[in-house]
Amino acid sequence: MSTALKQVFNKDRTFRPKRKFEPGTQRFELHKKAQASLNAGLDLKQAVQLPHGEDLNDWVAVHVVDFFNRINLIYGTISDSCTDQTCPVMSGGPKYEYRWQDEQKYKKPTAVSAPKYMSLLMDWIEVQINNEHIFPTNVGTPFPKTFMQVAKKILSRLFRVFVHVYIHHFDRVSQMGAEAHVNTCYKHFYNFVTEFSLIDHKELEPLKEMTSRMCH
Repeated sequence: MSTALKQVFNKDRTFRPKRKFEPGTQRFELHKKAQASLNAGLDLKQAVQLPHGEDLNDWVAVHVVDFFNRINLIYGTISDSCTDQTCPVMSGGPKYEYRWQDEQKYKKPTAVSAPKYMSLLMDWIEVQINNEHIFPTNVGTPFPKTFMQVAKKILSRLFRVFVHVYIHHFDRVSQMGAEAHVNTCYKHFYNFVTEFSLIDHKELEPLKEMTSRMCH
């Protein structure tokens, strides 16, 4: 990972507070393991593979939190050019529109502006990853049976952030010199979700052409 890339990912221009892994916990060790394989310049396809003897739920949990933090940061860098006026709907080009739905206020899929969608999404993910019953931090506390289902939903929705950023705000990303950083994060994310089949192929459709150029 280049120094510039480290600076972008370590900058504190995050959309909201980060969920940190506490040093000394098993997750923290796994997080370090994941970071080490990236820093060693390992091929991303290899870097995402489940380390020998590790639990898949743990590995997925660590990556979900990491991707949440990094994608948050990416959106944070372009958020000044993503407004209710420029992006009145959360879309990925003319063919794809994403509506928001949750278990609380938005019981039916509802059309909202892109910044509103991002805000609802990041709040919703934060609630999930800070919920000890879904993402237990104590070693030995089992993951719930629904964990993978929740992780898949989080990752599918985070993918939509990439779709919106790439299709509607890539000029801003390039302007800020962040193109290489965003591409690396995307490749890492894509390799991870395909390694463990965490996102439906239908969801990946909007960036299919770009992905085949970038990740194969």
